[in-house]
Amino acid sequence: MLSLTYSVGSRVGYFPNVSRNVLKRFSSNKTRTNLLDLLRKRGLISQVSAPEEVLVSKVQNGDKLKMYCGVDPTAKSIHLGNLVPMMLMLNFYVRGHDIVNIVGGATGAVGDPSGRSTERKTMSIDTRLDNVSRITTQLSRFFQNGLTYYENKYKSNDDENKNTGVYTMTNNYNWWKDVKMIEFLAQYGKYIRIQSMLSRDSVSARLSSQGSLGFNEFTYQILQAYDFYHLYKNENTTIQIGGNDQWGNITAGIDLINRVEQNSSNVKKNPPFAITVPLLTTSNGQKFGKSAGNAIFLDEEINTAYDIYQFFLNTTDADVERFLKIFTLMPINKISEVVEKHNDAPQLHYAQSVLAQEVTELIHGTKKAKDAKTISRVLFSNSTITEDSKELIRIFSGARILKQASQGSDLTTLVSELMQCSKAEAKRKVVQGSVYLGPDRVRLEKNTSDWIQYLIGNEVLLIRIGKQKCFVVQMTQ
Repeated sequence: MLSLTYSVGSRVGYFPNVSRNVLKRFSSNKTRTNLLDLLRKRGLISQVSAPEEVLVSKVQNGDKLKMYCGVDPTAKSIHLGNLVPMMLMLNFYVRGHDIVNIVGGATGAVGDPSGRSTERKTMSIDTRLDNVSRITTQLSRFFQNGLTYYENKYKSNDDENKNTGVYTMTNNYNWWKDVKMIEFLAQYGKYIRIQSMLSRDSVSARLSSQGSLGFNEFTYQILQAYDFYHLYKNENTTIQIGGNDQWGNITAGIDLINRVEQNSSNVKKNPPFAITVPLLTTSNGQKFGKSAGNAIFLDEEINTAYDIYQFFLNTTDADVERFLKIFTLMPINKISEVVEKHNDAPQLHYAQSVLAQEVTELIHGTKKAKDAKTISRVLFSNSTITEDSKELIRIFSGARILKQASQGSDLTTLVSELMQCSKAEAKRKVVQGSVYLGPDRVRLEKNTSDWIQYLIGNEVLLIRIGKQKCFVVQMTQ
């Protein structure tokens, strides 16, 4: 499963059942295009298991597919890197296919060794329970907002796609809590091959290094394989989606299904499939994710909608087209138009502004995306500020970047507090003319405590310090 951070527990505790939050939107439409090719063009597919031609045929014939992606609760929030497989699922979802998210209440207690050189640290049961709850909410909200985003912006122009699928959220602890080890080994142990387990990259890499591998991590692939089997057998889920590092775990599930169901006609008619997404990196080769230190999280307690907007607004020209394809549902021909317009005047960062608006709207909705754009305009553009003081306070407070100060403070003190520097350094900035006040950007070169002429609505001060720093301050009496 997708892993969010490095901390995870080593024993299974009690996990409450997560309600199966279903958004029913049944579809029977026929898909005329090769959706897999389209998603490859968007950079969302790296590998598809054999027989791929069977899957292609099902898609082109308009068969309704059901797929899932799991996330272990190893952190309290998913981040943008985790969204790549979710974007793949969203593309299927809005085209009439059913999708399932699993939060790994059981597997998260064991720990996935994929991509790790050391054993995971133990996480308390209470922390893991809280993570399960948070991630459940984040994923449900993401697909709800993603569906709304698609319906508002692109559905009317999609001639082939009139309905969406069914979204289900569940927790694999719901079925693992009743599994007894002796019965499990007796029923399924004969289908699990040690040679195959040892050959998995997640295992062989650890065994060939100095790091040890615990039995819990060694058997993780069995748990994930059984998840796939359980959903295949009981929920008619035939596709598992994950990152490239999950290929071994996912194909272990395919192997288990094929062995257990080898005499079933269903496995020949509806074989299980793996689809993996590429590891997302920036144009300079930097990993796009938490461990790279550049992660942006979906939990608004960690990162606001404005944080997401600014993150994508700062995308390089080399990455912007690729990110438009991956993180939005904008049609490829429209993306080409955006890039063409951008290339006419790259210094205006048109493609970045479109990307930031689209992604923020998809994740957090239209209103918060609009507020994020307003913040960026107020802080960094030369356009006229049309918002009144109450609106500015609401927007900047919501983004947690509204500053507070007393109208009794002088400019030097305010600069010192905002820049977290000494008063001597703050005074030097003022004297050197590096401070600009108000929407008209009046340059000051001496200290003052007379704020009225610079305030918006007698209570909001816009202050710029140097070329990079800009603050919105609520000046209280």
